[in-house]
Amino acid sequence: MTAKTLHLPVAAQPSVESIVDIAKRGEQRGYERAWLPETWGRDAVTVLTRIASETDEIGIGPSIANVYSRSPALLGQTAATLQEVSDGRMRLGIGPSGPAVIEGWHGVDFDRPLRRTREYVDIVRAVTSGETLYYDGDIFSLAGFRLRCDPPETPIPIDVAGMGPKSVELAGRFGDGWHAIVFTPEGMKNRLEDLRRGIELGERDPNDVRVTLSVTACALEDGDRARELARQHLAFYVAAMGTYYRESLARQGYEEEANEIAAAWSSGEQERACSLIPDELLDDLGAAGTPERARAELEKFEAIDGVDSIAVGFPRGATTAEIESTIDALAPNR
Repeated sequence: MTAKTLHLPVAAQPSVESIVDIAKRGEQRGYERAWLPETWGRDAVTVLTRIASETDEIGIGPSIANVYSRSPALLGQTAATLQEVSDGRMRLGIGPSGPAVIEGWHGVDFDRPLRRTREYVDIVRAVTSGETLYYDGDIFSLAGFRLRCDPPETPIPIDVAGMGPKSVELAGRFGDGWHAIVFTPEGMKNRLEDLRRGIELGERDPNDVRVTLSVTACALEDGDRARELARQHLAFYVAAMGTYYRESLARQGYEEEANEIAAAWSSGEQERACSLIPDELLDDLGAAGTPERARAELEKFEAIDGVDSIAVGFPRGATTAEIESTIDALAPNR
């Protein structure tokens, strides 16, 4: 059975407490884990620490922590500390993000993203194992680092985010899981072939690699409002978050639509950009509408063979009440 997790809101919330409350509601409704994106709002580590301290069962993890703004040794320390404060509920999601974020926001060259991600996986594993770190890679040459505390009793799984064929292959070959976002069911099936190739190259057991697909969802009694929020969210990601979401959509058969959306947005026509998202594309990428319709749309993602977990995400324009409505409507134990 496909598990359900929460992909906590990417948009700014009123307070840290409001994000914690969403995670607590997810725990009460039976969601397995609360994933927290780290973009331009509150940092993931502080908020995840609060969530860990105010919940008992729900898992925690960043989705994703990029592999540029923290050193790999620091990320390993951070993961080990979060595993301690959560009593073993931590799962680490990492990935390269993209040049718009890494270069534009963090001022770091977006250099060799795949190789860098691979080395982060290696180094974080070494750090969290408690062994003295000696690493000679193409990017990092490190020696002598070791945790001055006991390593986690429960090893921390490291998931890798990716959208293109090579990044997904890397997740299968070296990661403990793959995080996917902005995928159609058919596009997801194609990328799962890349994941399986990576698993074979790494001579790994497919059961050891967990697949999490984040799906933008909005379930409201006002179904039209829910779908409009989802349209706004999708248009923003396609047009304003660099080129990688647009390129991913193009690989999935929506190149013309993706380019038209981006062109309208860049011209300042944001309403028109949203209107360029047809119902077919909206339904192919999310689950939005009345509670009944949203549940039906979500089922097509849950039915994909090879997907272990659906992370229920929310439109960036949704209010707290609308987020709560969606959590309740799509909950595993509703």
